[in-house]
Amino acid sequence: MAIVVRNTHAEDFDTIERISRITYLDDFPWTAEHLSRHLVVFPEGQFVAVDSETGEVVGMAASLIINWDDYDRLDNYDEFTDEGWFANHDPSGRTLYGAEFMVDPVRRGEGIGSLIYDARKEFVRDQGLLRIRAGARLAEYSLYAAELSAKDYVRKIMAGEIYDPTLSFQLKRGFRVLAVVSDYFARDRKSRGYAAVIEWINDEVITPEERKRIKRFE
Repeated sequence: MAIVVRNTHAEDFDTIERISRITYLDDFPWTAEHLSRHLVVFPEGQFVAVDSETGEVVGMAASLIINWDDYDRLDNYDEFTDEGWFANHDPSGRTLYGAEFMVDPVRRGEGIGSLIYDARKEFVRDQGLLRIRAGARLAEYSLYAAELSAKDYVRKIMAGEIYDPTLSFQLKRGFRVLAVVSDYFARDRKSRGYAAVIEWINDEVITPEERKRIKRFE
């Protein structure tokens, strides 16, 4: 298997739409109109993973830059992404916001997701940005909601007592949890709307003062 991660092109839209339809059964999939707008606003922050043997798109990531001080860390997805249109992209900001990340379900387990995340981190380093932040959908929380609060669910994931397909993956890639947000994905039944606010720090640029200001999840 040879996977190449590159910036998204218009010819990738059909496959991205297909992957999003089978990934998000409770929500509207990404459309060509959304994806086109992302390329207008911030083409450098949009990535696809491509199987070099077949030319098929097998994963994607969508991002924008924000000024974190303009938001509350408990804001929801629509507020951070302008309802998915990225009109709030702010090139003067220092935070890359991970608005989307998907791998084709039939290709999961092949290391494709790690390659996409590595490309995001490389971009952050190249641009001298401070960090990546995102809302990690608590993908399996509905299975535990009767017995655990969302915060306790996250604590058990962090302790390795529960595996969550989204958050466990991100924790293994150097992200840390800052908070748990309700109504982040209001329409998502599996997560009951909950997400963990996660962060990866670019150690090449963070100052000691900035590190002290980071609020930890308790």
